[in-house]
Amino acid sequence: MIQPRSRIWTKLDFEKDGKQVGYLHLPHSVDRSGAGTIAIPCAVFRNGSGPSSLLMAGIHGDEFEGQVALTRLIRDLDAKDITGRLIIVPAINLPAAIAGTRISPIDDRNLNRCFPGNPNGSPTEQIAYYIETELGPMCESWLDLHSGGASMAFMPYAQIILSRDEALNKRALAALEAFGAPLSVIQAFSDEPNMSNSSATRNNAIHLGTEAGGSGSVGPDGVRLCYDGTLRSLVHLGHLSARNSRIAIPPRPKEVRWIEIASRDYYTYAPQAGLFEPVVKLGDMVKKGQIYGFVQFVDDPLRDPAEVRFEASGLVVCMRHPGRCERGDCLGHLASDIKR
Repeated sequence: MIQPRSRIWTKLDFEKDGKQVGYLHLPHSVDRSGAGTIAIPCAVFRNGSGPSSLLMAGIHGDEFEGQVALTRLIRDLDAKDITGRLIIVPAINLPAAIAGTRISPIDDRNLNRCFPGNPNGSPTEQIAYYIETELGPMCESWLDLHSGGASMAFMPYAQIILSRDEALNKRALAALEAFGAPLSVIQAFSDEPNMSNSSATRNNAIHLGTEAGGSGSVGPDGVRLCYDGTLRSLVHLGHLSARNSRIAIPPRPKEVRWIEIASRDYYTYAPQAGLFEPVVKLGDMVKKGQIYGFVQFVDDPLRDPAEVRFEASGLVVCMRHPGRCERGDCLGHLASDIKR
């Protein structure tokens, strides 16, 4: 069966040498503009033959650090700086990025749960389909920059999510090492076929991501992690030369802490709706069974709070940012140290 072509169109020429900055046009008819498009900014750098990589941020619109880093990179780079081809989309889920929301305000869809997408679906499904069938197949490597958004705060880190393809895992691990995040994470499980890492695997491409801060703000440490790590990755992938680059390549940190997210037991969820009061801090080491905090019921002050305990031991790398929670909300997660 012939795969239908995406409805997204562009005047960018992905095979042309040079630096191009333009738009991916997603047809979108509204009262204001019956024949209009959602114009998603995209940059293409090409300099002869060589590797091809996709760099994107803003899959979730309220995750800002990667968006800032890639926007800066578009301005800083020139085609003559690189070898091969770079495709950079700093706000791939543009409607959500402009709104500053995790999911699209147009169709209430989460782009990172929409892969492989639908060429005739909602706008978010069409973006996923374009990545899966148009951008993705052109690239052997994907850098997908995330952070905690409005609902979570992370210790900034870079990560890979292991697939069932050992050859891809080996390549991805080498790229993670080259990224040089002081905190480097291996997620040892994934059962979600609708996320971008699964899309990369289907395209036989490595997928390297970040969780670069969050809390709905733009953290300088997270921006630096994304920008510096991306430059180091581009050297590793063969796009930049550490010796001859016009742009200074930041040195790798002297020490890297390797941790893993081994199972769902590392995640903690709210047992009741209420106001969550944590009693630990981001970066604390905790033990299985230790109290994480209490869900307080401020509308019923005589009611005893609900205890929340950790189901594993490890480092608190992520914590919920808003105080209010509903039953089932993720309150944070751990990771455990591993030797490399």
